[in-house]
Amino acid sequence: MAEYVNVAVDAMGGDNAPSEIVKGAVEAVNESCKVKVFLTGQEEIIKKELSQYTYNNQQVEVVNASEIIETAEPPVMAIRRKKDSSLVKALYLVKDGVCDAYVSAGSTGATLVGGQVIIGRIKGVERPPLAPLIPTEKGCALLIDCGANVDARPSHLVQFAKMGSVYMESVMGVKNPKVGIVNIGAEEDKGNALVKETYPLLKNCPDIHFIGSIEARDIPSGLADVIVCEAFVGNVILKLYEGVGGTLIKQVKAGMMTSLRSKIGALLVKPALKNTLKAFDLEQYGGAPMLGLNGLVVKTHGSSKSVEIKNSILQCITFTEQNINQKIKEKITMEEN
Repeated sequence: MAEYVNVAVDAMGGDNAPSEIVKGAVEAVNESCKVKVFLTGQEEIIKKELSQYTYNNQQVEVVNASEIIETAEPPVMAIRRKKDSSLVKALYLVKDGVCDAYVSAGSTGATLVGGQVIIGRIKGVERPPLAPLIPTEKGCALLIDCGANVDARPSHLVQFAKMGSVYMESVMGVKNPKVGIVNIGAEEDKGNALVKETYPLLKNCPDIHFIGSIEARDIPSGLADVIVCEAFVGNVILKLYEGVGGTLIKQVKAGMMTSLRSKIGALLVKPALKNTLKAFDLEQYGGAPMLGLNGLVVKTHGSSKSVEIKNSILQCITFTEQNINQKIKEKITMEEN
């Protein structure tokens, strides 16, 4: 019997569920023979969606769940009351060791709460952060934290830097990744109280490659591989990135349609331009892993289409094969000793 990386996917979570979620799952198993997807949700609806596609049925399993956690529901209450929801069922598949990873485009709050309450934190990890990959001139960088901990302490940011370094080195293949802390200037004495207190801790941390402060304008150039901040700042950076990127793409396309000459030019540059713009499409990087848990939790955008779901599932393969959780445990244990 084939040895798969098992991924639990909340098929009912997100704005485009279940159609885009199921489509993404099928695209993932058709692209890789290493993964098996467990789709949690209303069985009849999921099977109807699956009937449209051709795939290896050994790589897809449907797990019935009668309830759905809506985005607006209070996360803690939803987790407690809706035990038979697609989101909770998927988390328990990881908790019980059936699956290696969880992917959802559903409620961020319920995923964050459920990840910690149901799956649990790695011993020694104070606060698990959400860490999406964002495109840069040199490839991509890890933004950590982008939404889980808005009131982080300096010790949390130090752990974020360590976990982010493990991820970039092991999953993305970046040797000795450069770590920067988001600040309003390059000088060491600048910043708010959190940044000023965290800076010397990162500077004196022997097992990361700390390069100092990084201003927001330097992020797209790829100055740092791991971008450390608390979740409020990280979420603003991420949303601005998405908004500016989408606006620029629209403006470039509109500009190319302004005259006959520009339309001819657009045809000539279309292949090269398409590849360039694709590199700055956040969907290509999958979802944001929640690092520091006893299993992998990946949160994708609520508006995710199939390509982001597919890439989120596929990133779980590398994470599992590289044994990221064990490496994080070793980093945190080293810190305690």
